[in-house]
Amino acid sequence: MSTPDPLPPPPRRRLPRTVWILSAVSFFADVSGEMIYPLLPLFLVGVLGATTTHLGAIEGSAVLVVALLSAYSGLASDRSRRRVPWVRAGYALPVLGKATIALATVWPMVLAGRLLDRLGKGLRSSARDALIADAVHADQRGQAFGLHRAFDTAGAFVGVLLSASLLWILTSAAEDGTPAWVFRAIIGVGAVLGLASALLTLLVRESPGTGAADAPRAAGAATPLPRSYWTVLAALALFSLANSSDTFLLLRAHELGYAPWTVVLAYALYNLVYAACSYPAGLVSDRLGRWGLIGVGWAIYAGVYAGFALVTPERAWGVWPLMATYGVYMGLTDGVGKALIADHAPPDRRGAAMGLFYAVTGVTTLGASLLAGLVWEKAGPGAAFAIGAGIAALALVALACARGVVGSGGRAG
Repeated sequence: MSTPDPLPPPPRRRLPRTVWILSAVSFFADVSGEMIYPLLPLFLVGVLGATTTHLGAIEGSAVLVVALLSAYSGLASDRSRRRVPWVRAGYALPVLGKATIALATVWPMVLAGRLLDRLGKGLRSSARDALIADAVHADQRGQAFGLHRAFDTAGAFVGVLLSASLLWILTSAAEDGTPAWVFRAIIGVGAVLGLASALLTLLVRESPGTGAADAPRAAGAATPLPRSYWTVLAALALFSLANSSDTFLLLRAHELGYAPWTVVLAYALYNLVYAACSYPAGLVSDRLGRWGLIGVGWAIYAGVYAGFALVTPERAWGVWPLMATYGVYMGLTDGVGKALIADHAPPDRRGAAMGLFYAVTGVTTLGASLLAGLVWEKAGPGAAFAIGAGIAALALVALACARGVVGSGGRAG
């Protein structure tokens, strides 16, 4: 008796217009943002006289603003069943924040500008991610978030290359260091370029599919978030205790002897690898599962931080492979982690689920950044990076436990 031929797999659906537009919005936003981000530690410490504790406080506070506002905007977008207004406001405000940083003469002005910039991110992030999840089917989530992260990070790559090019051109005639006006000029250009992303949000429309606009409500009550969601969130939050601000990586490269424009180039390499890995990682997670990819990414993170703890000025070349490997970690975990959150969130609570994710991981990242800054000052950069590597290793154990509690949950799990 012959065995019937297996049925062919269903054709892969195209990603909807909303995902592509939001990806383009993020591309231009990151061209703007990442022109500035790698310069911040150099501008703060080298020009304005801030300390690493100030740096940790500024970056940690910025993350905290994103955390609190992401929780609020996600919940509000669920209740109003409208996500687009939050997205539009969230991409407009950072233009003002970057302009404030360009004009800063003391470090508290940078804090104010950074908080205004992050206010926009907090307003948009959970609503935008929920809008992406609303627009696609469950077997497309990894692909959709992977595409978005790839565009976002490609914008970062372009931004840091543009920043490095301007640094090289504007400082080629400088006899001693990088003049303050060079930093201000590049930050100002970044602020102007941010207008492109704000204008593109005018093309975004509410997703008509499975999200906030169409999710059923029982007697006006929202669906509770399931236990599996809280388990996933707990594992991700523990890892974020290791995940201090990337500005510490850039500051370490500068302390090892890298000029500002080469620090930016190293950051560009990280973004290139990150962009290249994000979309394939999302596709693989749709087919083979998300837990394993996240675990591999976290193990890579621990290795990179251990490497930064051990690198010396005599072997400063090690910054390049470490930054490239750090891009692999981000590509494997960022979009895939958001897809995992969406897998365990009811359709009418996706905004709240994403918002809580940003809120909890933001608070823990604030603690990680403050701790890294303090340890750096008291015991040196090696100790700060070693602590991050150790916490990441503990988070790997927690991830295995969380997977056992939740179960594989099929491909998406």
